[in-house]
Amino acid sequence: MSDKDLKTYVPQIGRVEWIGVSDATRAPIQSVAEAEVEVGTGIVGEHHARSGKSHRQVTLIQQEHLAVIGAIMGRDPIDPQLLRRNVVISGITVSALKNRKFRVGEVVLEGTDTCAPCSRMEENLGDGGYAAMRGHGGICAAVLGAGKIRVGDEVQVVDETDDSA
Repeated sequence: MSDKDLKTYVPQIGRVEWIGVSDATRAPIQSVAEAEVEVGTGIVGEHHARSGKSHRQVTLIQQEHLAVIGAIMGRDPIDPQLLRRNVVISGITVSALKNRKFRVGEVVLEGTDTCAPCSRMEENLGDGGYAAMRGHGGICAAVLGAGKIRVGDEVQVVDETDDSA
C-alpha cells in the first residue's frame, strides 16, 4: 500500500462513549444519552447550533486523549464535561477523520478542522490546562446528514463511493 493509500485507509470502527450539550456559551455541559443533529446547524439545543454559521456544528474528541491530558496535568483522565466537546469517541483516531466524511450512528459528518483549545481550559483544568490540550483537542465537524447520535453508536469513515452518505 502506498503512503497516499495509507493516509486515507481507516479500517477501525470507533464507538460513541459520551455526548454533551450546552445551551449557552458559559453554561455547564449536560451529559445526554442521545442527541438530535440537524444539517447545517448541529446538535439541537447546543448553543453553537443556534446561528447556523458556526464552524463548530459538532465537536469530537478521542477518549484515549482524556487519559493523555490527565497524565500531562498529573491527574486521572479528564472528565469530558470540562473540555466542552460534544462527542467523545474511542477506538478510532479522531485526527484521521479530519477532511473526511464519516458516520456517527445515523448522522453523516465531515471533519472540517482541528478543535484547538481556548483560554477556558486554564479555567476548567487549572494551570497548564491550555498547554495540556494542545494537539489533543479533537476536531470540528459539519453535518451532512441529519439523525440521532447515541452513546454506543459506531463511528466509521464513509466510503466515498457510497451514495447513501
